[in-house]
Amino acid sequence: MSARLPSVPVADRPYARLSPFTCGMRACCPRCGEGKLFDGFLKLAPRCEVCGLDYSFADPADGPAFFVICFVCVPAVIFGLWLEVAFQVPYWVHLVTTLPVLLLTCIPPLRPLKGWMVASQFYYKAEEGRLVMADEAPPAASGARD
Repeated sequence: MSARLPSVPVADRPYARLSPFTCGMRACCPRCGEGKLFDGFLKLAPRCEVCGLDYSFADPADGPAFFVICFVCVPAVIFGLWLEVAFQVPYWVHLVTTLPVLLLTCIPPLRPLKGWMVASQFYYKAEEGRLVMADEAPPAASGARD
């Protein structure tokens, strides 16, 4: 007769803290590191199919697009402007050079960046900010001087 171990609910199991960067790049669940984070290219899955983590906490909003625009899109646009000013190329040259550069540098980073932001929200327990009402006293600071 084999001894039966008590079953621990999946949500109560201890999980190692995983790096948000690693989870984002691998597009895996920020809690267990095994389940898929996405249901499509950029659409988040409703929950992890392995550990059951509900992804409704995640709201990366326009963060991934902002980073792509600032750090990737700007150099790609500068390339197109340089091509135009330096060589005054016809429009079809931009179509076969600048457009692919823009697409190949702007679209692929969106998914890892979104995964990284979602994993960071889980890792740091980020949540929506709340205003303190006037009748609620803020917590007293220790060591405050009068």
